[in-house]
Amino acid sequence: MASLPRYELPPLPYSYNALEPYIIEEIMKLHHQKHHNTYVVGANAALEKLEKYLKGEVESLDVRAVLRDYSFNYAGHIMHTIFWPNMAPPGKGGGKPGGALADAIDKSFGSFDSFKKLFSQVAKTVEGVGWAFLGVDPLSGSLVVGQIEKHNVLMTAGLVPILVIDVWEHAYYLQYKNDRASYVENWWNVVNWDDVAKRYEKAVGGSKPLYIP
Repeated sequence: MASLPRYELPPLPYSYNALEPYIIEEIMKLHHQKHHNTYVVGANAALEKLEKYLKGEVESLDVRAVLRDYSFNYAGHIMHTIFWPNMAPPGKGGGKPGGALADAIDKSFGSFDSFKKLFSQVAKTVEGVGWAFLGVDPLSGSLVVGQIEKHNVLMTAGLVPILVIDVWEHAYYLQYKNDRASYVENWWNVVNWDDVAKRYEKAVGGSKPLYIP
């Protein structure tokens, strides 16, 4: 039988200190090399267990536990793989989007400022740990803002994420302590709207997989 897929830690599209002063180098190294890599290792470990079971190399398997581990780690890997290129160094990131993405934001939320206010509040109020996201509804093509409070609950109704912010404490605590609000407000200075715009164009262009690289 064919082998199940395996995942790799993608390199950052910039240096670890490139997002300073808004996100410091120490956070970026820990977040990428440790936390993201842990999800890659965890997803691959779960797949290896499933593969051995399918090949008959093990007689029994707690499928529920293995699939739970896989969904948690795979979703964490996917969200981080979107998160890194969603950001760019100050001067290249920040500001406002243009073109079709800007028009879609205006149509869905009234204005960019209204969207930014809503998205910020969504990010600040995630209970416990999780993510805030801007996604494309594959049925209507409209934009939707929401929360993902656990990696396992990766998305709602097949929405395609095009902009995400990690609000797990490992994303900001070394710099901002428990002041998540300041982290969220400063994060807008490094949002890579070019990357978000490309994801939006692909999402509304016909093919709508959950993750668009």
